[in-house]
Amino acid sequence: MLETLKERVCRANRELVAHGLVALTWGNASGIDRQRELAAIKPSGVSYDELSPERIVVVDFAGRVVEGEGRPSSDTPTHLYLYRHMPSIGGIVHTHSRHATMFAQARQEIPCLGTTHADHFHGPVPVTRPLSPSEVEEDYEVNTGRAIVERFAELDPTSMPAALVAGHGPFAWGNDVSEAVHNAVALEAVAEMALGTRLIDAKAVVLEPYLLNKHFLRKHGPGAYYGQD
Repeated sequence: MLETLKERVCRANRELVAHGLVALTWGNASGIDRQRELAAIKPSGVSYDELSPERIVVVDFAGRVVEGEGRPSSDTPTHLYLYRHMPSIGGIVHTHSRHATMFAQARQEIPCLGTTHADHFHGPVPVTRPLSPSEVEEDYEVNTGRAIVERFAELDPTSMPAALVAGHGPFAWGNDVSEAVHNAVALEAVAEMALGTRLIDAKAVVLEPYLLNKHFLRKHGPGAYYGQD
């Protein structure tokens, strides 16, 4: 079942290691089959060098395992909540990459200070509100997804394909799991650049809106002209 999707999800999880976005087993990637309403995700606690397509776990939208012998990632309820409430996304990556996690732990958004950021994210990368004690105690992972969706009430997840969960870490997504990895790599890069820029100049100004819009829209807008057709 979903052999191609499982292969892609397995490859995406391994790419997190190759890109230096995870240590130990601190991260996961998933992909979804919208027609079947099934998601494929990394099994919980399995090291990346032991991962194979056969070990990827398939779950339904209720979180029930429909294929695979292991337990799915403990973050599965967060992934499923995002899939249910963000119908435009087809893949999700969660990491604890160092610089993006620093911003999440500081509970600060990643400011858009330059065009590199603007090429990937249409504005500052948002941070969620902290979860309440009751939200952590009951349905912690679901409430993590709920906090992200709540933060995106007035944001477009296709033009802002990432979020920072306060005190926790980053989530990124895309049209498929490969694009989600791409966006997670970009997220970590712009987080490191923002931190370095503010270390050089604590008062470094954010990028002017007209330049932000130019760089984002030339790659992602209706008249995009970056790259090849």
